[in-house]
Amino acid sequence: MQNFISIEQIDATAQAVKKKISTLREPLAGIILGSGLNGLADSVQNAVRIPYGDLPNFPVSTVEGHTGRFVIGELESKPVFVMQGRIHYYEGYSMGQVTLPVRVMQRLGIPNLIVTNAAGGVHPDFLPGDVMLITDQLNLMGMSGLNPLMGPNLDEIGTRFPDMSQAYDRDCMDLARKAAKENKITLREGVYAGLSGPSFESPADLRFLRLAGADAVGMSTVPEVIVARHGNMRVLGLSGISNKANLDGTTITTHEEVMEAGKVITPKVEMIIRAVLRNL
Repeated sequence: MQNFISIEQIDATAQAVKKKISTLREPLAGIILGSGLNGLADSVQNAVRIPYGDLPNFPVSTVEGHTGRFVIGELESKPVFVMQGRIHYYEGYSMGQVTLPVRVMQRLGIPNLIVTNAAGGVHPDFLPGDVMLITDQLNLMGMSGLNPLMGPNLDEIGTRFPDMSQAYDRDCMDLARKAAKENKITLREGVYAGLSGPSFESPADLRFLRLAGADAVGMSTVPEVIVARHGNMRVLGLSGISNKANLDGTTITTHEEVMEAGKVITPKVEMIIRAVLRNL
């Protein structure tokens, strides 16, 4: 499978989006909504909705809870570019396809990216319904050869060897902390580990992740953030803790559980994102 997308393919997709949103203001932030978190997109005002299937070269989301369209308009009077559902590697797409939405955002000149996801809580204190501010990430997909920057470097966008020492923007993190405090939301903080999926982790996997320093684990986000930083976007990451780590093998994790937890998590994530947008 070809693991990269050419700049010509990226630009063709970006131009198709531009034609559909020519009357809108240039977006200030891109927002990627994870499993069970699609509701925020329904609050976008003056929205233009573009199904992924209407765009050239674009992969289509196949996972329940991922609507599969761009919603472009305004939140908190700020122009936003929302992905209502993301693309995952485990769906059979290449890393280039998984991260194509971020590349399109870069070619549209969007400077900020907010990524959200549903994640399993690896830290023993984290409970379903918690929100975690992502302070760093473990690129376990990339360590095994699935780095989204493999292939010819896109010199038009970024350097061959981008620095990842501050994958998540410190000023944006401070805005999120302030927003959580003002809205009386308990905001956990920690390291997100990205695995390829789609199988949930075994107890041995989870014990390994905890020893490696992970606080939450999921099947997305990390490739998107790497590509975002390659193009010098500022990134804020929020994980909704949808289930507690099954470290001893006594419980069963299901996608339905993840979706149900999203109903509790979404209002908290929405309040934080809205407050951050107001202050960007």
